[in-house]
Amino acid sequence: MSASAAPGSTPPPSPSESLPPGRLADVTGRLRAAGCVFAEDEARLMLATARTPAELDAMVARRAAGLPLEHVLGWAEFCGLRIAVDPGVFVPRRRTEFLASQAVAVTLAWVRETAPAGADAVVLVDLCCGSGAVGAAVATALRAEAVQFELHAADIDPAAAACARRNVAAFGGTVYVGDLYDPLPARLSGHVGLLTANVPYIPAGAIDTLPAEARVHEPRVALDGGADGLDILRRVVSAAPRWLAPGGHLLVETSEEQAPSASQAFAKAGLIPRVTASEELDATVIIGTRPA
Repeated sequence: MSASAAPGSTPPPSPSESLPPGRLADVTGRLRAAGCVFAEDEARLMLATARTPAELDAMVARRAAGLPLEHVLGWAEFCGLRIAVDPGVFVPRRRTEFLASQAVAVTLAWVRETAPAGADAVVLVDLCCGSGAVGAAVATALRAEAVQFELHAADIDPAAAACARRNVAAFGGTVYVGDLYDPLPARLSGHVGLLTANVPYIPAGAIDTLPAEARVHEPRVALDGGADGLDILRRVVSAAPRWLAPGGHLLVETSEEQAPSASQAFAKAGLIPRVTASEELDATVIIGTRPA
């Protein structure tokens, strides 16, 4: 899970010189006794992050009590970035790296093939942004390609929005608190080149089957997608054409089983849907394009 720091992420921890030798075996044993499958890997991360023995002990205790590792460390790796993740905030999943990579690909293609020469910066909007991981990852990649952009993100959870502000600050990103499009500036309407939304898509009836780390320690609003898991997705898709620029793209993560119904929602809204998937990451993303 280790990663180097990057713009928009928290600084990398330095191994504490005050921690006595031999702690790795001790911490690994305590984590293994608590049922942590990857006890040694987690112990190494804690040893690298903790600044004092007392802080290390507190981290081990929190992890043994069932808190997600990312909440214990205060960060999660995502697309090579160290993303700040506060307790109670949705932890970005590795599968969502596929959403970010697809977002970068379609944006670069749009800029190079569709957007007029000398056009203004690409407007990026990340809804249901959580920690801001997707926005930070996309911004990092576009910056590396010398693409000018304007980044906006929104989440209904104030704690998530506060976390996202830290992660997108290096890109000049603006984060809003509110329900989907509601808090966005009206001036963005019709000008968004890339719209990403890692919507909650777990069916309400399946929430209780999730691992305790998610079910207990992450906000239900970031998990619950309604009866069939597509309630929030439909709301995002139905309003997307109003916000997208001609030729702009909406990308949403969903499950393989939900993809046909989700694609129908895209088509109903007037977007041209395309389903793409990564077997390696067990990820499914629907890309909807507003006709030019």
